[in-house]
Parts: sequence; structure tokens; C-alpha cells
Amino acid sequence: MTAHPGALPASLSARTRAVLVAHDVSKEYPGAGRVVDGVSLQVFAGELLAIVGPSGSGKSTLLHCLSGLERPTSGSVQIGGTRLEELGRSALARLRRERVGFVFQSYNLISSLTAWDNVALPARLARRRVRDEDVDRALAHVGLSSRARARPAALSGGQQQRVAVARALAVDRDLVFADEPTGALDSAAGAQVLSLLRSAAGANRAVVMVTHDLQAAATADRVLVLRDGAIHRELLAPTPTAVLQAVTAGGGGR
Repeated sequence: MTAHPGALPASLSARTRAVLVAHDVSKEYPGAGRVVDGVSLQVFAGELLAIVGPSGSGKSTLLHCLSGLERPTSGSVQIGGTRLEELGRSALARLRRERVGFVFQSYNLISSLTAWDNVALPARLARRRVRDEDVDRALAHVGLSSRARARPAALSGGQQQRVAVARALAVDRDLVFADEPTGALDSAAGAQVLSLLRSAAGANRAVVMVTHDLQAAATADRVLVLRDGAIHRELLAPTPTAVLQAVTAGGGGR
């Protein structure tokens, strides 16, 4: 099913609170030109949104602009009603710590810390009181209570990524951004991580996932297909076949 960009999915008809609003977002780099080109979208509480596209289509750059990791060249992004372009560097970093969680392909765990301490780290950086029960609950949710005192080197890739998911969920946040979260995992570990991200999209939280995995994208409520930095198609209740057809139709990406 194809929809107009920004349309409210029928499955979310009772959840109309937009936690992320982007308007006409573009990003340019010297020598590379415009990598993201006039993207407008909304993400709703309770939604898992997947962004797919050919290699070099601007997926990760768009995610970085939406999450505040990079500033767009033009356009606006709001998270929970706060306009990111109006924030200074310190305020933007504070917003990311307090309201946004991240799950990256490379896990980004601190090698000298245990799994428990990695999960607790964002709250400590945000100068929040770290409640043991919140960290314990997050690790239990990803099935790693027994590995709480293990350091990353003693964990498999799938276990490390589940620690990264627990870290993103341990503190209540509006949004979780996941950049190729299953890219370094085998199919079984990847399916576990996808299930966790799917369950993370609750009444007060949305998940935005960039992925090249069409099976992963098909678990989302909605899929945006990016080409040459712009939204080419939008799919609701997607199937892997529909996502493949949308990604491969027409010309290639930048």
C-alpha cells in the first residue's frame, strides 16, 4: 500500500501525537553536493518507521539530521515540539541525552565497562539518578540478566547489540534511532534485535530505523524509500516484496 509522505498510518489512528516533525530538510557537503534533498515527514508515538534506499541514497545522513547528530543545511526538525535548529551545542547535546536513544551497527559500547554499566551510562551522563531496578529491568527485557557483569569482549555480537538496545530503553525517551542495527548480525541474532525494537515502539515512544535489510524493513508500520536524498515512495503495512520493488524501481541512488 502506498501513501503520501507524512500520512498517518491507519494502525496508529488512535495515536496522533507526532514525536518528530521534519520540514524541508536538506544537507549538503562540500564536494558531494546535496545528500538529503527537501525531506518532510512526521513520526508518531507508537510507530516503528523504517527508512530504506539504494546505497548512497542519504539514509544515514537523514537519520543523523533527524536525531540531532548533524545539523541540516536548511529546513527544520522538531523533537517533542522543540526545534533543534534553535538549540546551541550544549542544549542540543542535552536533548539527545535526555530524549533520544541510539542503536548503531557498531554497538558503540565502552569496552572497559560491564554490560550493566554500559546500560547505566546515558543516565549518568545526563546527571540523572541511576536506579538499579531500571537497569536490571532493561537487561532482563533483552534477556541478558545473567550477563550483566560481562564486558563487551566476552559477549557475542548479538548480545552486544542487545546491550545497546537495553541502553537505549533504560531511560524513558521519545525516540529511538537505529542505524543498520542488524547489519553485523546473523539472521537469528538480527531477528531478536528486530523483535526488541518492534516492542520498543510503545504508546509514548517511536523507533526510526535505517536498514538495507528488506525483511527488517517489512516489520515496520511504515517504510520510507529514499532515492537521491528525497522520499521516493512511502509504504504502509509493507511486505518484503513491496519494499524490494519500491527500492529497485527506477534509477539508482546518489
